[in-house]
Amino acid sequence: MTGSVEIISWNVNGIRAVANKNALDWVNKRKPDLLFLQEIKALPEQIPEELFSDYSALHVNSAERKGYSGTMSISHFASDKSFTCKDIDTLNEGRIIENHYGDIVFFGIYFPNGQKDEERLAYKMKFYDDFLNYCDNLRNEGKSIVFCGDVNTAHREIDLKNPKANSKTSGFLPIERAWIDKVIEHGYIDTFRYVHGDVEDAYSWWSYRSGARAKNVGWRIDYFFISDDLAECLEDAFILEDIMGSDHCPVGIRLSI
Repeated sequence: MTGSVEIISWNVNGIRAVANKNALDWVNKRKPDLLFLQEIKALPEQIPEELFSDYSALHVNSAERKGYSGTMSISHFASDKSFTCKDIDTLNEGRIIENHYGDIVFFGIYFPNGQKDEERLAYKMKFYDDFLNYCDNLRNEGKSIVFCGDVNTAHREIDLKNPKANSKTSGFLPIERAWIDKVIEHGYIDTFRYVHGDVEDAYSWWSYRSGARAKNVGWRIDYFFISDDLAECLEDAFILEDIMGSDHCPVGIRLSI
């Protein structure tokens, strides 16, 4: 994988559902070099073969529980190594795809949601910390890192429409936001903010309730982070808010590598 590459991430909230809506047609038209999908809610054999006919390398990490969670990656390039990180995803929920291309490690991740109860929030925070430690160890080995996906937390007040109303809601709790601070302190870059600064009303998820998407009452909870050694390689970061089919929209970056 060399040159200028486009990497896109999308929480599809059910790959069979978006396929039935023809909501993935844009992929074969746009042809991103690497695509990570989250919350596919499917086993490998349940994913329609014709969806990604132009791509040669597919990796699927399905949840042990049927119809739940799950991640996958699609690429024109065969990775050197791929992992599903079961030491972090201890509940076998299919949350991580890890692909190695030379000295760069790409992750597509569906981070846990902590809204169910305190136990689930604790699991989310442990997952966060275990993943950051895992990335730091890879960096110590000389690897560069790109990780993307549904982080399930809005970092700053600018990253959601109603911060005060959600200040006690998982997804915008101080401990969750502090983890993203920690990620940045450890030398990872929030690519969208790096490129666009404090642009407002830029979101990637909208509730299905009350016409939230039409009103742009949303949250930015889908991210691309890169290790700071890749900063000079970052050409662009973007949100594809016009692509429908899920309660999330795709986000992406372009890297010169």
